[in-house]
Amino acid sequence: MKEKRGFYLFDRIFIVLMVMIIMLLITFLHLISSSISKGTYVFLFIYTIITAGGLYLSYKWIYIPYKESNKVLRLFHEGYIFKGVFDLRVPFNHESLLAFQKFKEIIDTKELIEGSKKHAEYLALQNQINPHFLYNTLEGIRSEALIEGVDSIANMTETLATFFRYTISNVDRLVSLEDEIANVEDYYKIQKFRFGEKLDYSIQIQADDHEEILKARIPKLTLQPIFENAIFHGVERKMGMGILTLKVLATRKRLIITISDNGVGIEEERVRTLNEKLRGASLEYMKEDKNKGGIALLNVNNRIKLIFGDEYGIYVYSKVGAGTDVEITIPLIMD
Repeated sequence: MKEKRGFYLFDRIFIVLMVMIIMLLITFLHLISSSISKGTYVFLFIYTIITAGGLYLSYKWIYIPYKESNKVLRLFHEGYIFKGVFDLRVPFNHESLLAFQKFKEIIDTKELIEGSKKHAEYLALQNQINPHFLYNTLEGIRSEALIEGVDSIANMTETLATFFRYTISNVDRLVSLEDEIANVEDYYKIQKFRFGEKLDYSIQIQADDHEEILKARIPKLTLQPIFENAIFHGVERKMGMGILTLKVLATRKRLIITISDNGVGIEEERVRTLNEKLRGASLEYMKEDKNKGGIALLNVNNRIKLIFGDEYGIYVYSKVGAGTDVEITIPLIMD
């Protein structure tokens, strides 16, 4: 954080108070040293103007920055912002500025990202299973299936190996949108073995240059957890065909990805509560019961906000009986 120049809030308060005290002393000395005259009225008029100016300066120079700082600190306390608390326009004093600088050094964003990712199941796999052992085992199963002529098992194990290889390795980096979509398609193929014809998936890219948009960079494992959430909390619980749709919209500065399902939907009050939680970056969701649902959304949203800032993240639209749309907004980053 760069050193802020200028007067701190407490310095401003001190300066204004000293000016007001000096003006009062000058007025008092003038009144006791002279009788009431035309000059006295002129002096009082000038004094009134200066006092009004001082009050206006106090409002613009002290009161407004004070209210802004209070608002930022309140929003930070309520979990709506994270990084913004380190950028107060007018710090209270030099010591508070130094304290926030030290606090920012201690609360390393990367450590928070790691904390949220450790909660995810894919890192549990990474910690507990040797990747090479897993790949070799799946390849062995696939080879035996091919020898026995059971192509369905061979295809499933190949897809599963590809999915795990992507999921477990290099989780810290940004990847192309194309890679994320390919991982979603692998996950869909795996679920297709379970759900059969009950599950359908489609993708829609709303952009002039599809191939160029597919090169956009997004955090790894952003899409698949949302798809998993849509399947197990949406389409699995409904009767009939479950339809999943991935829509990609690119603007000049943003990439907006919407994952839709025609599942059972979510009650209005629960959607409101969920969106309130999604407004800020917080690790409180790690303490919640995973069976309630929404953990994947909060996890992905938390990583997006910690990486890109508070203006990005997830928003949920849903109606009971009609399905759910999960809208992901991130900055448009190209190679």
